[in-house]
Amino acid sequence: MKNKDIIKKYQFKNGLKLEFEILDMSKVFESYKRVMTVPHRAQFYHVLWVEKGEGTHFVDFHPVTIEDNSIIFIAHNCVNRFDEKGSYSGKGLLFTDSFFCINDQDVQFLHSSILFSDLYGIAKIKITPDLKQIFDAMDIEFQRDYDNVQYNILQNLLHVFLLQAERAMRKQGFEELKPSANLDYLLLFKDLLEDYFHKEKSVKYYASELTISEKQLHKATTSVLDKTPKQIINERVLLEAKRLLVHSNQPIKSIAYELGYDEPTNFIKYFRKYTGTTPSEFREQF
Repeated sequence: MKNKDIIKKYQFKNGLKLEFEILDMSKVFESYKRVMTVPHRAQFYHVLWVEKGEGTHFVDFHPVTIEDNSIIFIAHNCVNRFDEKGSYSGKGLLFTDSFFCINDQDVQFLHSSILFSDLYGIAKIKITPDLKQIFDAMDIEFQRDYDNVQYNILQNLLHVFLLQAERAMRKQGFEELKPSANLDYLLLFKDLLEDYFHKEKSVKYYASELTISEKQLHKATTSVLDKTPKQIINERVLLEAKRLLVHSNQPIKSIAYELGYDEPTNFIKYFRKYTGTTPSEFREQF
């Protein structure tokens, strides 16, 4: 398959001591505009610290307005596109799961954070003095020559920064889902789904892997999101289908196989059932 036929994937930059970087956005955008304005999957997290800017940033099919003195949080593996006609003045903070997650608690925090969870959409908040202070401290530490304590300092500063960002988000009017056993099961289900939706599309499989009954899983998802497990599975499969249809030139047959369908006609019927259009019609609309 030719490279132009697939969604581009950008790995974290090679050659750095740590999978953590702070960049001047305006300089990077000026130098790599052609690359950044093509839809791509970044295999790392973005924190866009916009001091001054305008335009629309695109994450999957969600437009995010670029505003002065704001911070945009983008989870890894989203299809991300910078606005070709926009302007980005500020800093970009990039990091990976491997950098942040020292233990299971870090994994749980990052994957359930309101800053990067698809339960809430794309997080955007106003810059606060507390956040600026911590961000500046990270920037200063990042500029130092590498030594054996730099990783621990940066990882701890990033953890505090994300916690303060969650606090700021709540103070700025955000309402999150209340902690509960059902929410825990929902988050575990969505993590599992992310790994297996290409192959497994039955509620029975996910309930079994979570060692709960299908009834319990149904109760968890409907009580929190008012969606059945099957609806959530369908939404994830359809999101990936739409990504591939719009942001790649892969033949529909190849997309069907990639999403786990043995027969392309079954994929076409499935897509039409839940979207009202065929894959070809959807692609033409964009």
